[in-house]
Amino acid sequence: MTSTHAFWLAGRQATGETTFDVTSPWDGRLVGTVAVPTDAQVEEAVVAAHAVVDEFAATPAHVRAAALEHVSRRLVERTEEIAQLISAENGKPVKWARGEVGRAVSVFRFAAEEARRFNGGEAQRLDTDAGGQGRLALTRRFPKGVVLGIAPFNFPLNLCAHKIAPAIAVGAPIILKPAPATPLSGLILGELLAETELPAGSWSVLPVPNDKMPALVQDERLPVISFTGSDKVGYAIMDSVPRKHCTLELGGNGAAVVLADFASEEDLDWAATRIATFSNYQGGQSCISVQRVIADASVYDRLLPRIVAAVEAQNTGDPSDPSTDVGPLVSEDAAKRVESWVDEAVEAGAQLHTGGKRDGASYAPTVLTGVPAHATLACEEVFGPVLTVQSADGEAEAFAVVNSSKYGLQAGVFTHDLQTAFRAHRALEVGGVIVGDVPSYRADQMPYGGAKQSGVGREGVKFAMDDYTYERVLVLTGLAL
Repeated sequence: MTSTHAFWLAGRQATGETTFDVTSPWDGRLVGTVAVPTDAQVEEAVVAAHAVVDEFAATPAHVRAAALEHVSRRLVERTEEIAQLISAENGKPVKWARGEVGRAVSVFRFAAEEARRFNGGEAQRLDTDAGGQGRLALTRRFPKGVVLGIAPFNFPLNLCAHKIAPAIAVGAPIILKPAPATPLSGLILGELLAETELPAGSWSVLPVPNDKMPALVQDERLPVISFTGSDKVGYAIMDSVPRKHCTLELGGNGAAVVLADFASEEDLDWAATRIATFSNYQGGQSCISVQRVIADASVYDRLLPRIVAAVEAQNTGDPSDPSTDVGPLVSEDAAKRVESWVDEAVEAGAQLHTGGKRDGASYAPTVLTGVPAHATLACEEVFGPVLTVQSADGEAEAFAVVNSSKYGLQAGVFTHDLQTAFRAHRALEVGGVIVGDVPSYRADQMPYGGAKQSGVGREGVKFAMDDYTYERVLVLTGLAL
């Protein structure tokens, strides 16, 4: 019998009055039973976090850094166990789950390093005007208050890490809400944090049901909200709390552009392999997975069959098998939605080159061409293993196609030309341009976020730390400058 997983309430384990089951999207087996916090317990966590704001902000940097380093080390020690857990609750192939644990290791390590560097202050002499003679300004950053971190299911460990680690690094208490489909990875982080000496109340991990979240979102004692998920939910949160600080990472419609100079056999093989891999990794359930390929007309006819062959070479099946490239989606409902979008596109005239079949929660890696611009698949984030390919007459048209989306998270541009790379950086309305590769590359220390309806604010440890804090100026008077 599977025991109930407790949640973490102000640094200690607790259970509520009800539970819910977490099941594998691959075979439906029970992965774990999770305790649900009561309304009173959620209130207790908020009270504790609010009460510790000043104490935690004043915690010495070495204490916060040591806690973050501890979590990083313990993740390394428990890598295989945690990877298997991610794969079980999420359906992610275990090889990708191991990579996710490795990224979380880095996130906590980066946060430990930044905690030691952060908030040293910037001095500015003010005697540049006569009224400022003898005055010096020292600007430092201080936490805005308690952070409410709301994490998604697709990276159930690493995106929880991206909420927790920057908050601890700056001394901001955090209440983390993991996704209801994949709470176990977030609860593991609670286990590791409980082994540290952080102040009680400085962190909680609460698997609060989605229908209980509006009250928590609107609680004035939680002035910062960091949300990763759909644009519909993200903007609903922002609209409901216009005076709060919200960081929203809302997904995209990732485009990979293959330009005319990327035309050798080796170039096209590389592009096709990268596109096939990263349109299907995580089952396509990544905000920066490749959803659209825009190929210059001069390379389109040679590139398309390569992409189809590389997609068909993706190994699908049991996510616990190390050889599996593509596992199931997070649920059968998610796979049915993807199926309906592909069917709609085909009925509207799109050509299906491979895939297009669903089996329970699994959807076969799929390639289409000729998708009408008005089709849902062309306009929205599919969040599944589906790829559309189209041609463009030259760089300007290709970039215009990328920008035609309402989303703007990241784009990949396959080119060897440095001038083209800089033109892409200027022209493309996205948060990141990846040159020589797909849009799916993310380094966890770099600023990550989007333009347009892909959200506001930036993740990436140092940049999230800035987001969770504000500048406060100290002016010293009567100094002999």
